[in-house]
Amino acid sequence: MARLVALVPMKGHSERVPNKNLRSFNGRPLCHWVLNTLNAVSAVDEVVVNTDSAEIADEARELGASVLERPERLRGDHVEMNEIILHDVRRTEADRYLQTHCTNPLLRPETVADAVAAFEERDCDSLFSVTPLQTRLWDADGEPINHRRDELKRTQDLPPVYEENSNLYLFTEASVERRENRIGDDPEMFPMEPWEAIDIDETVDFRIAEMLHRDRYGEEPTPEAVVE
Repeated sequence: MARLVALVPMKGHSERVPNKNLRSFNGRPLCHWVLNTLNAVSAVDEVVVNTDSAEIADEARELGASVLERPERLRGDHVEMNEIILHDVRRTEADRYLQTHCTNPLLRPETVADAVAAFEERDCDSLFSVTPLQTRLWDADGEPINHRRDELKRTQDLPPVYEENSNLYLFTEASVERRENRIGDDPEMFPMEPWEAIDIDETVDFRIAEMLHRDRYGEEPTPEAVVE
């Protein structure tokens, strides 16, 4: 069987939302939610957390994850994620890799499992999750991107464009080494529902995500069954 390792980078410092990864999210540290989600997916053989925080490392180990200490050269707010991914891939053994963030607490095990299955079935070297957008978009010069200025179609009839939502990336070691990028030469997009794809960047995102989380799952939505 092909071995799949899930990579979850988590730094201790957070510029826009202080202590974000350990901040209480519906009664638990934020980082718990995505780790529990990954633990509930049978296709994931190991979860690896890359961190510069001893406290985050302790929380990760408590939930069964392996920990890679982030070296000094990869610490700080301006290090590219692709550099961290390359570091982790070179220090773990797998046939395939999945990368996500703990700032995606509404991500469901079923979605992860579906993305892994899609990656296995499609003829591609990488896969990344996207949110379809059907709204009137304009570029910086005031030119329409996905519609005609003089044709007022209903938004639901517009051709969709797709936003990379930072929830899921799947790739092989060969792909990420070749491009030094988690998105390879021949990628596939994996559409997700907007509510599930919310990514926490700002304090307002944190509050919105908590409300959506409670609305969708109640107070204790921890996955109990392993998703095949």
